[in-house]
This record gives sequence, structure tokens and C-alpha cells, in this order.
Amino acid sequence: MKTNNPLRGKLYTQKAVQGKDVVLPGEFDLKENKSLMSQAVRVYEDRSHTGEALVKTRGEVVRTKKKWYKQKGTGGARHAARSAPIFVGGGVAHGPKGISKTLHLPKKMKSAALVQAISYIFSNEKAVLVTDLGNVSKTSQAAKMVGQLKNKLELKSTSKVLVVLGKDSYENSRFFKNIENVEVICFDVVSAYKLLFSGFVLMEEGVFTKKS
Repeated sequence: MKTNNPLRGKLYTQKAVQGKDVVLPGEFDLKENKSLMSQAVRVYEDRSHTGEALVKTRGEVVRTKKKWYKQKGTGGARHAARSAPIFVGGGVAHGPKGISKTLHLPKKMKSAALVQAISYIFSNEKAVLVTDLGNVSKTSQAAKMVGQLKNKLELKSTSKVLVVLGKDSYENSRFFKNIENVEVICFDVVSAYKLLFSGFVLMEEGVFTKKS
């Protein structure tokens, strides 16, 4: 469901000079759907675990199955084979079976969750647009730009930042990869989870916006 007011994103230059706000495309003028974003996050986190952990049961460990000592007359508890889970070197009870039960999110829901995440970070001032963000030629230039923007936006120097570049600019992503607390990703493959949990977002102006 669309809202009455268009969603706007703050615009900055590479030198952290604030420009005129940019109106985001109408598809981002949505009411918040926390349930959908939560579902997308859960699926992302589930898929980050392969579920391949496997342990051996008492019947699978390589150990003699001979009764440890006689049943009666020892004054101790009764025990059978030393492959039991209570002994060191024995099997594991109720451990992981190496069965991957991966959750899936339908393509339409995945796209909708991404739109929701973009709407959320801009409406809550957790993201800004930057002109020519991908137009850098060396790491020092990229580091200086990120530092100036952090200072302008009153972020801590140790704050994490996610730099989102368009497909045409992504070849310059290498200049951001060695900057501390900075992660860079292409807009074409960014997920709702990345936008919500990777820190403050610096997004290249031209990836989806149009000027008012």
C-alpha cells in the first residue's frame, strides 16, 4: 500500500556537500511491512548455515561393542559397551544428522522484501545517496570520501558502512575493499538482509533514483 507522501533520499557529493533531496521512484512509497522483512532475514540467515554437521551415534563409532565389565558384583553402575554416549570416545546422542533443511523465499517475495528494505533505510535516515560514488580512481580517494561523509553524517569513525554501486561502476569496487569497516556490493545482487544489517548505507545516486 502506497503512502501519501513521496519517499525522498538525502543527496551528498563526494566532498560531503549536501544537495537537493531526491525523490525515489514510486515503488518505494510503501507502508512498512515488518513481517515480510523479518521473513527475508530469517531465510537469509538460514541459508548462511549449510547444515552439513554430522556426528556418529553409538552404533557407528569404531569401538569394541564388548560389555565393559560384568553386570553384577562390582559395586559400580551397570554398563554395556564403552561406545555409549556417556563415555569419552563414545557416540553422540541426538546430534546433527547432516540433513540440510534450507528455507526458500519466492522470487516475488524476495523482490518485495528488497523494496521494503530500501524504503525502510531511507525513511529512517539509515542511508543517503552520493553523486558519482563509483567514480573513484584510488583507495586513498575512496577512504577520504567515506571519512568526509561519516563526519558530515555524524557517524563514528568505527561505524560500519555499506557502499552500494551500480553495475556500470562496480569495476571500481576494488578501491573500497581495503578500507576498514567498509563493505562494497553491487546493487544488482544486494539483499534486504545486507541493507538492514551492514551498517549505514552509501548508495550511488544513479542506481534507481530520478531527480524531482
